[in-house]
Amino acid sequence: MSSRRRSRQRALQILYLWDTRRQPVDEAINAYYETLYSEERPERDPFVADLVRGAIEHVAEVDEHISRHAEHWRMERMPAVDRNILRLAVYEMSRGGTPAAVTIDEALELARKFSNEESVQFVNGVLDAVHRELERDQKTRPGGAGA
Repeated sequence: MSSRRRSRQRALQILYLWDTRRQPVDEAINAYYETLYSEERPERDPFVADLVRGAIEHVAEVDEHISRHAEHWRMERMPAVDRNILRLAVYEMSRGGTPAAVTIDEALELARKFSNEESVQFVNGVLDAVHRELERDQKTRPGGAGA
C-alpha cells in the first residue's frame, strides 16, 4: 500500500473521530495516534495532519459542495464514513492540489474498504459532480482556463 493511501486512511479515521466526538482537531489527531498504537509509536505524518486540518478548516465550504450534489441526502443523515470520505476527497480535490482523478480513485478505494458497494456508487456520483462544478467554476473565474 502506498504511503499516501495509508495517509488518507488515517486521515479518514481521524475525521470520523472528529465528526462523531466534535472535539478540537488536535485532540482528535492525538487521540488517534495514542489509541491506535500501544507499543510502537510511528512518526506523525504531516500529510495526514494537513488533510485533516484542511478538511475541518474548510468544512462549511466542503459540506456545501457535497450537499449540492448529494441528491436527497442531508449531510447529517449520511453514514458518517461516507460523509467523511466525501469531505476528505472534496477538500483534497478543491484545495489540496491533488488531481481530481487521483482523489476520486482514492476515495472510491476508501469506500470499498470502509463502507459498501452502494456507498462506492454514491461517493463516485457525488465526487464526479463536484469535480465538474469545480472545473466549471475554474474556467469562468477571472484568470481561469476559460478567460
